[in-house]
Amino acid sequence: MNQEDTITYKVVVNHEEQYSIWPSDHNNALGWKDAGKSGSKAECLAYIKEVWTDMRPLSLRQKMEESTP
Repeated sequence: MNQEDTITYKVVVNHEEQYSIWPSDHNNALGWKDAGKSGSKAECLAYIKEVWTDMRPLSLRQKMEESTP
């Protein structure tokens, strides 16, 4: 059975600046906050593709910057 996805999603982000989507009518999982974008699954995934250009967690990026002379 092929059902059309009519769920409205929201983009969420965690403290490591990692992104995900979550149904907009659900409470965020612990440690995740709204990123300010909601819409269809495709719209939310396109937004993430646009803004999440560095897949490394924030803590790793900071550690690598500290070790760069």
